[in-house]
Amino acid sequence: MAKLKLGAIADDKPVKLTVELPADVHRDLAVYADLLARETGQSISDPAKLVAPMLARFMATDRAFAKCAARGQPAQGKG
Repeated sequence: MAKLKLGAIADDKPVKLTVELPADVHRDLAVYADLLARETGQSISDPAKLVAPMLARFMATDRAFAKCAARGQPAQGKG
């Protein structure tokens, strides 16, 4: 099995955020949660709990964001 990019999910005090996902993205999120649960042995009752660590991982690996954040500048979006 391929190693997933996410590891165990930290239990942290959440901030409530409401988003709408396309149905296919939600289905993929549920599949990812199932795969991650099998890989880590950690039960994931709600796939929505993966959104925050996925966003954090995305931002941590976005070089343009890291450069701007280090300089205290807003990032320029594409488009």
